[in-house]
Amino acid sequence: MAEPIRTGDDYIESLRNRNLTVFLMGEKVAEPVDHPVIRPSINALAATYDLAVDQPDLAAADSSIVDAPVNRFLHVTESADDVVAQNKMQRKLGQLTGTCFQRCVGMDAINSTFSVTFDIDAEHGTAYHQRFTTWLAEMQRMNFVIGGAMTDPKGDRSKAPSEQADPDMYVRVTERRGDGIVIRGAKAHQTGAINSHWFIVMPTIRLGEADRDYAVTCAVPVEAPGLTYIYGRQSCDTRILDGGEIDAGNALYSGQEAMIILDDVFVPWEHVFMDGEFEFAATLVERFTSYHRRSYVCKSGVGDVLIGAAALAAEYNGVETASHIKDKLVEMNHLNETIYGGGIAASHESFQTDAGNWENDALLANVCKHNVTRFPYELGRLAQDLAGGLMVTMPSQQDFEHPEAGPILEKYLQGRSDVSTEDRMRVLRLIENMTLGRNAVGYLTESLHGAGSPQAQRILIGRQSDMNKKKSLAKKLAGIGE
Repeated sequence: MAEPIRTGDDYIESLRNRNLTVFLMGEKVAEPVDHPVIRPSINALAATYDLAVDQPDLAAADSSIVDAPVNRFLHVTESADDVVAQNKMQRKLGQLTGTCFQRCVGMDAINSTFSVTFDIDAEHGTAYHQRFTTWLAEMQRMNFVIGGAMTDPKGDRSKAPSEQADPDMYVRVTERRGDGIVIRGAKAHQTGAINSHWFIVMPTIRLGEADRDYAVTCAVPVEAPGLTYIYGRQSCDTRILDGGEIDAGNALYSGQEAMIILDDVFVPWEHVFMDGEFEFAATLVERFTSYHRRSYVCKSGVGDVLIGAAALAAEYNGVETASHIKDKLVEMNHLNETIYGGGIAASHESFQTDAGNWENDALLANVCKHNVTRFPYELGRLAQDLAGGLMVTMPSQQDFEHPEAGPILEKYLQGRSDVSTEDRMRVLRLIENMTLGRNAVGYLTESLHGAGSPQAQRILIGRQSDMNKKKSLAKKLAGIGE
């Protein structure tokens, strides 16, 4: 048996020679690990391994499943403290990478599937939960990256999966055999898709009896026959191909999204955790999104980086003591800590499920995510305000290095005399990267649409707010009879 992955370097090597079918900008990628556009996203995920080595109290946990320490991203939560620790780890990784490190979705898929398989078994007498824990034990022992594949292309949103003109708009079971099932369809904009070792396929919406074939949850290895990956473009992603590192803003780390095409992929029964139990599809979706929406505290770690960059830009311009500058930085910190506060509160208010693991408070999780749909945009606006217009009009690194143009730029783009022009350029490029460039994908648009749109959170906040209780409280104090 292969050795378990331990370090970030081990992880990077584990991704080699998998013979994946990956398309990027109209070409097949022979080895994704070595592609310059893809590699920064691999580096970001590698940081999750190195953190577990360097700070095991933060990024590792003792698993009852294998009776050994495991990476916290693979851990089934065993207490409210475990759920809280996830958030603390996520913020730290956001601070270290300044981007999406792509592993939260798998962590949240693991914990939601753990409890839902238990509930299905209790209702139907199936054996899904034992299958899942057996599979998960191997994932924990090998320290693999697990991705979560939930979002389908959806086609006509007004129609259920079984009503679509093209039945492949949602992943479905096309064949049941003695040794397993065959699934077909696609999963859209999947975080860290080709950087994972396995992913858990899950339904994406509430299903009816006619949608029984779409009620499927299963584990699939990333290199399984029938899988094709089409890499998503990111703003300014080809800057990394221009030579040099400054114009990329954050040359070392980035996020990753890809479309997964499942063309009649075979899944053995031991890796199938739901097959036709349509009434549990909504339960799985709601539990996953509850975990995942409070996971967006990772954006507070990224926000820490952006706030620091904005403060440096002001300092390099010599205006850090101006009252309006200090006030804007206070506002940025206020918004950022509000994001973190909602998520960490949701985790502190966790409760134990019937399966035995711990699940965070759903109302506070949706409040956290709803804040994330707004506050990073304001943080980005304030960062751009403090950076100034040079952030988007600055000449390229090649111009700074040109023997004739370079000295001119060094003279006229200097800020404070005791700060190098290059350092000023670097911090402005970092702000550009996080608010307009490739890492704005994870910090802004993903903050808006990831784990469901803003309206999805508003629906659940309305559903979970218990307005009748609040009205009763008001009636009691006002002296109004029930």
